[in-house]
Amino acid sequence: MNTTGTDKTDEIANPQLHPYEVVRFNALKHGILSRYTVLSHENHADYESLVNSLMDEHLPAGTTEQHLIEELASVIWRKRRVLQAEGATINQGLKVASRNAKSIIPAAAPFEMGLSGDDTDIRNLMDLTPENVAESQQFAHHDLDATNKASAILRKGGNRAYDKALRALLPDSREWWESTVEEDEYDANAEGLASFIHERLTPQCIQQEKEIRHHDAIKNQTVGEGLQAYKLLNLSRYETHLDRKFERTLAMLIKLKDLRSSRAA
Repeated sequence: MNTTGTDKTDEIANPQLHPYEVVRFNALKHGILSRYTVLSHENHADYESLVNSLMDEHLPAGTTEQHLIEELASVIWRKRRVLQAEGATINQGLKVASRNAKSIIPAAAPFEMGLSGDDTDIRNLMDLTPENVAESQQFAHHDLDATNKASAILRKGGNRAYDKALRALLPDSREWWESTVEEDEYDANAEGLASFIHERLTPQCIQQEKEIRHHDAIKNQTVGEGLQAYKLLNLSRYETHLDRKFERTLAMLIKLKDLRSSRAA
């Protein structure tokens, strides 16, 4: 059997299919743009898949149409880089913002007193789910109530006031108190504990309660400052340039295919 003759007959019988099939399977092999579009560290197979998907969609009939399709793939590929660059820029901004609790937290609720951001890691607040926020609010209220109760016991005085006040505190607060005593910051007596509660514990409890109450505002403030929109401006302009290039190339491809179809008719 003369398979060569059969193939040529098929080519004549299907003039629209044969050029496309040749172009599709040789697009990356002979393409001018592909060798420069894909960088060495990027996935060449993904780019080939993109080109072949566009070939399947537009069915190029000649070299010019093939070139235009490669141009479309190049634009799409570079837009992907723009989005990657945008994400990297935002992430870098958020990383920097997360270190600025002392400026971000007071700014998130500018009319709220007692929000200093001292000793706060914003990353812990950013990861909270609504359920976590509700639990943290409950704990903050419980901690503040326990601290106020211990303070009231010390103010009232009497036998064993120091021991009773200690028992009123939550375990974490007691551990903090014990560590300050070990470091000789306070004396282990009623007067020392009262000073610790007034100077350290109560302010922290109040701040924690306010931080968790303003969780959403602090999160939004952090994201807003981390976006650094001015750094995204050039990326946005470049993305607009790529969009226009894509539109022009697609319009040119459609016009060329319409012209080819009208000539065939």
